[in-house]
Amino acid sequence: MRFIDSHTEGEPTRVIIADGPDLGSGSLTDRLARFARNFDHYRRAAMLEPRGAESLVGALLCEPDHSHCAAAVIFFNNTGYLKMCGHGTIGLAVTLAHMGRLETGIAEIQSPVGIVKVELLAPNEAAVENVPSYRYRKNVEVNVDGLGLIQGDIAWGGNWFFLVERSPAPLTPASIPELSRCARLIRRELGRQDITGENAEEIDHIEFFGPPAAAEAHSRNFVYCPGGAFDRSPCGTGTSAKLACLAADGKLAPGEIWIQESIIGSRFRASYRTGESGTIIPRIVGTAFICAEGRLIQQPDDPFRDGIVLTDGWATL
Repeated sequence: MRFIDSHTEGEPTRVIIADGPDLGSGSLTDRLARFARNFDHYRRAAMLEPRGAESLVGALLCEPDHSHCAAAVIFFNNTGYLKMCGHGTIGLAVTLAHMGRLETGIAEIQSPVGIVKVELLAPNEAAVENVPSYRYRKNVEVNVDGLGLIQGDIAWGGNWFFLVERSPAPLTPASIPELSRCARLIRRELGRQDITGENAEEIDHIEFFGPPAAAEAHSRNFVYCPGGAFDRSPCGTGTSAKLACLAADGKLAPGEIWIQESIIGSRFRASYRTGESGTIIPRIVGTAFICAEGRLIQQPDDPFRDGIVLTDGWATL
């Protein structure tokens, strides 16, 4: 598989640009299902050790269903498939520019959850107009063993989030292991109590908030992702979910800038316009930089040619 790696505000994206799975024709949703059903070994080989890492997000470059779209993309990570990825879309835009396939200006990218607009502002800066986002439930309480009563909002920003305003641990890099532990416990308890997003969809992202370190930022966050890694960027879909909650509470006006800081200090500039049926349309601006490009090689006799699968901390063939 040929790939180009980038990072968006510190969070890596690996775009598979050629020699990936042949998903055939049909809608992007159908091709995603075919990918997961018949070609998941491609995902594992690209995302898992020894070729990948838990923090890596993958993006399979596809032909779009719609002729007006510049590209289509299927996002995935170390455990499965993502509905949408904000930082990954910024990384994809910068990657397409690096490939000579995208010029400065506005283009449309097709994702499994809809078409998003991307504006390439500079070779290493892009703005994503995300899918319609909204808060589903406010002030949901969950009693977590060892943490006590945790209160949060459930919101959609392209993925389902449980947003906790009062972080259970300091939002510093030194606290990342404890933040991850707390987030894992909360997500597990949400599942046990059947607390879900709309249409019983799993809440697979946990997001904690606290005061920013930078004077120009409004908030710092920690985002725990489905595969057990934390987001090095402020998280595009998580920031979209945050904007939806701020808008619903009347704390942020349309067009007003919200600067979201990540656990490592990188930042997104975010704003929104009013959507339909109580939704908002977020706009996330960030920078991305190309890190590497090359080929992933799988030798026939390699016992880990399809990646190392970890079960309870141990590798299994």
